[in-house]
Amino acid sequence: MTFLLFCLILFSGTCSVAGQIFFKLAMSGHVSRRKMRRLLDLAAGVLAMTFGFFTWLTLLQRFNLSYLFPFEGLDRVMLAFGAWIFLRENMTRDLWIGMILICFGTILVSAT
Repeated sequence: MTFLLFCLILFSGTCSVAGQIFFKLAMSGHVSRRKMRRLLDLAAGVLAMTFGFFTWLTLLQRFNLSYLFPFEGLDRVMLAFGAWIFLRENMTRDLWIGMILICFGTILVSAT
C-alpha cells in the first residue's frame, strides 16, 4: 500500500464521516438551532459526502473492490470518534473493543 493510496482512502472516509456528523447536526431536534444554520449543516453534509463519493469512485477505478472494501470498516471507527468528539456521545467499553477489532481486521487485510 502506498502512502497516497492510504491518504485517498482516509480522505474518502473522512468526508463520509464529516457528512454524517453534519447531517446529525442538521437533523437534531434542538429548538435553538436556526433554520439557516440547519440548512448550512445539511449542505455541508451533502458536499462532504459528494467529495467522499467521487474519491471512492476514483479508488474503485484503480483498485480491486475486495482490496478496498475492508477499509470501509475504518469509517465506523472514525464515525465513533467523530461522534464522541463533536457530538459528545458516550463511548462504551464494548464500542472500544469493537473498534480495536475492526482496526486489527483492516490491518490484516491490507497487509496482503
